[in-house]
Amino acid sequence: MRLLPFILIAALLCAATLSPAAELRTPGKKDRCPVCGMFVAPYPDWIATILFKDGSQLFFDGAKDLFRYYYSLPNKNDSRAREQIREIYLTDYYSTRLLPIDQLFLVLGSDVYGPMGHELIPVAGEKAAKSFAKDHKGTKIIRFEQLTPQLLPSE
Repeated sequence: MRLLPFILIAALLCAATLSPAAELRTPGKKDRCPVCGMFVAPYPDWIATILFKDGSQLFFDGAKDLFRYYYSLPNKNDSRAREQIREIYLTDYYSTRLLPIDQLFLVLGSDVYGPMGHELIPVAGEKAAKSFAKDHKGTKIIRFEQLTPQLLPSE
């Protein structure tokens, strides 16, 4: 009986090491955004990434370019399909941690700019997203499932 807590902790630690987040890399100095070509590492507060089922990973300099890439698949430069995506991670505005897309709200139309101008702002939690939108003139709060190419900032 005394071993049960230790066994449970060991099982949880093993499960945590097998989670998708454990496989995420951080961008290196030579990683470029496949949409605009910018180096990604200088902008850690804006990094967005796609992890594919084959273990490969792409980095972007913000959510806007990640979603431009996402909606363009497959294309003449990349034969991958959306079905090959295992997980999408965006950097939460407040914590600056990479979080899975399903944990985030996207604030559109705010006065906060990313490395490439107007940006979709990922925020963890609806209350925080509403507060951000109020403080930064956000015009709309959505979830990933509600996003369309037409809602992406043009610049």
